[in-house]
Amino acid sequence: MKQRPVPLPPTATASALDALARALAALDDPAEVRAFLEDLCTPAELEAMSDRWRVVPELLQGLPYREIHERTRVSVTTIGRVARCLERGAGGYRAAARRLGLPHASH
Repeated sequence: MKQRPVPLPPTATASALDALARALAALDDPAEVRAFLEDLCTPAELEAMSDRWRVVPELLQGLPYREIHERTRVSVTTIGRVARCLERGAGGYRAAARRLGLPHASH
């Protein structure tokens, strides 16, 4: 990903992320969120985020990485990163999975 020549201070970065989170939370339906994401992200970024989310239900079911890869064609490296976030991340994947009623999301 492109880096800034001079990084922003951590407080500015956190504030910008908070503003983005508020914008997403303000949208009322999936079509609005999709339109926002399509405006915000490049096609490659959308593909990467979609791939990550696509493997969450498979990981929650306890499927092996190789089987998830065969089903989704998502790289084993990406599957491992998502698995680490499910185990030790901020809890966002699990919160979304719970809201959507995905099995095993509350562990």
